[in-house]
Amino acid sequence: MPEAAPLTVREAREDDLLAIVRLLADDDLGRARERIEDPLPSAYLAAFRAIDRDPRHQLLVIERDGEVVATAQLGFLPGLSHGGAERAQIEAVRVASAARGQGIGRILIAALVARAEERGCRMVQLTTDKRRVDAHRFYAALGFEATHEGMKLRLPAMG
Repeated sequence: MPEAAPLTVREAREDDLLAIVRLLADDDLGRARERIEDPLPSAYLAAFRAIDRDPRHQLLVIERDGEVVATAQLGFLPGLSHGGAERAQIEAVRVASAARGQGIGRILIAALVARAEERGCRMVQLTTDKRRVDAHRFYAALGFEATHEGMKLRLPAMG
């Protein structure tokens, strides 16, 4: 069996945007939410640029052989609870369906947690859709605990 190409964890670049959106749409839930068009809707580029210039947010990718195979966003939230501790929020974790089961998700989460630790965060948190049962098992295997019940309120889109 040939050895897999090395993985590179790095900050996302603007030219990764289409690959990132494709990853976000690479399952049943994502296909219903994301719009893969050529060109991409301008809202994606505006969001990417907002994340990119905000020092409280990082958008990471994992690249293999020049192809983006995973992505996640890391945000840093100041707070008064836990003695004024900052916490890290992991969002939009995706591994390409063809690359799942190869340890790439573990590498990605480890990189995110390391960045949170380097920044001095006291906690790393994430939410995952209740329908993503495999993701729940994955996060639990990494030491995450389902300690809270998350709730969302959808707001009407502007413009």
